[in-house]
Amino acid sequence: MVIAGPTASGKSALALALSRLMPVTIINADASQVYADLRIISARPSAEEEAKAPHRLFGTIDGAVACSAAHWASLAKSEIQQATSEGRLPVLVGGTGLYLRTLLDGIAPVPDIDPEVRRAVRALPTDEAYAQLQTEDYAAAARLAPQDSTRIARALEVVRSTGRPLANWQKEQIGGIGDQFSVTGALLLPPRDWLYARCDERFIAMAGDEGKAEVRALLARNLDPDLPVMRAIGVREVAALLDDPDQAAEHIGAGQQATRNYAKRQYTWFRNQPPPDWERIQAQLDAETINEIAIKLRQKSLTS
Repeated sequence: MVIAGPTASGKSALALALSRLMPVTIINADASQVYADLRIISARPSAEEEAKAPHRLFGTIDGAVACSAAHWASLAKSEIQQATSEGRLPVLVGGTGLYLRTLLDGIAPVPDIDPEVRRAVRALPTDEAYAQLQTEDYAAAARLAPQDSTRIARALEVVRSTGRPLANWQKEQIGGIGDQFSVTGALLLPPRDWLYARCDERFIAMAGDEGKAEVRALLARNLDPDLPVMRAIGVREVAALLDDPDQAAEHIGAGQQATRNYAKRQYTWFRNQPPPDWERIQAQLDAETINEIAIKLRQKSLTS
């Protein structure tokens, strides 16, 4: 089973409610919550919450390591098999669409990128990289927004390193489990005003003493700023707050905006990309609604 949706939509609470009704193993599918360095900043379940049901792949990767979607999918497959062997329902919980798509559909077998090519591409300003992509892989450039620095760099480094466009590789998806398991999905798509208010509250929590301590400890490691852990939503904004506490309101506002923007992108992806038979749940999740949905999910899991 998959419980997915944008940040702050109530996924973890719903998974815990389901765990009270049946034996489940909750498996993280969030690209920030996988890192040991980011419990507060990623809004990872607390130690008390994790003790209520088996939780896997939460805080298991050191921030100095970039956890790719392929690596996460490999780990998730093992956890799914383990949960199944124990008679538990594996419940994937998270908001990283790329992780879920890689696990279910597989991944393009793109060879390792030449390190020199990667360094050269990642050093380019976004506008220059986009202009070069228009020349070297026009179809990819046409699909991407000119400001989408991450995807532009990926497409450019693939075509330069392999001689083939990324779209060409993506026609050869391998390793997915979607045809091996019956997968049911619940997508949390609550009213946007409610969701954005929750995002604002969440960033206030991130910017508290524990979140500041977490970011301070992360910065003290002097990690590569391009690592995913350093680019997680909230890290940069809380770091700015630490550096310039006199402008706290400005930095908190920027962090809230970044969190809302991220939720908006996730909302759009989950509304359009997952299978049409996955249930779209549009209610805001109070305690009563969470319990009602958990009961329905249990029933669905027993009949699927």
